[in-house]
Amino acid sequence: MAPLIGLSTASVYPESTAHAFGYAASLGYDAVEVMVGIDALSQQTSAVQQLAEHHEMPICAIHAPCLLFTQRVWGTEPWGKLERSAEMAAEVGADVVVVHPPFRWQRDYARDFVNGIAALEESTGIAFAVENMYPWRASSRRGMEMYLPGWDPSLENYANTTIDLSHAAIAGSDVVDMAERLGDRLRHIHLTDGSGSAKDEHLVPGRGEARAADLLRWLSARNFTGHVVLEINTRRASDRAERLADLEESLAFAREHLAVTTP
Repeated sequence: MAPLIGLSTASVYPESTAHAFGYAASLGYDAVEVMVGIDALSQQTSAVQQLAEHHEMPICAIHAPCLLFTQRVWGTEPWGKLERSAEMAAEVGADVVVVHPPFRWQRDYARDFVNGIAALEESTGIAFAVENMYPWRASSRRGMEMYLPGWDPSLENYANTTIDLSHAAIAGSDVVDMAERLGDRLRHIHLTDGSGSAKDEHLVPGRGEARAADLLRWLSARNFTGHVVLEINTRRASDRAERLADLEESLAFAREHLAVTTP
């Protein structure tokens, strides 16, 4: 089976979750990943389910609200957020929850994060795919470690993981090497790109230096059956047509290098 090629609702910001489903359906994406964020609609399971049914667009993953700007979405208790994300995933038919490692200041949450994620997977039947992050840095100088137990999930005993290519570019991580280290624990991809700057750029894949094409070919050669989700930044698009073109180019890139036939 070929991997599903999905669209993250974050890819259309500042347009809404509803717009993301419309773009995904019109362009021929296979699925959608819902970023639970400040868009109130993204926080409502019933609304998300209605969008999926209306557009006949499956939901492959839920991204838990663990970004800095979503710290108060669904309350402030981090384990409660993950439980609620799993509940949404189960109700809408998604089999993955994407989660970031804790920030350093979330010491109680971080203390038993690895074992806690394993316990959640066992109790919910949902894969919690922990995403690679990066050291924070203001320039090309050495960065600050802002995540516990660490930003590289290949160094921890997670059963399921996510590789984000923009994050890898900031960290100076080779994504194919990381994929090799993760092996069968690699469940989910955030397909994007980065130039290696200190910014989390989320470029259209192929416009940066993160070896996006090489990773997709690596996945194809190993019959990867997880999700490949486009998570790009289109905030600077001048209009809807430019955003649409970036989303279309991203899908074509994924299909080309995964050798997936266009329907």
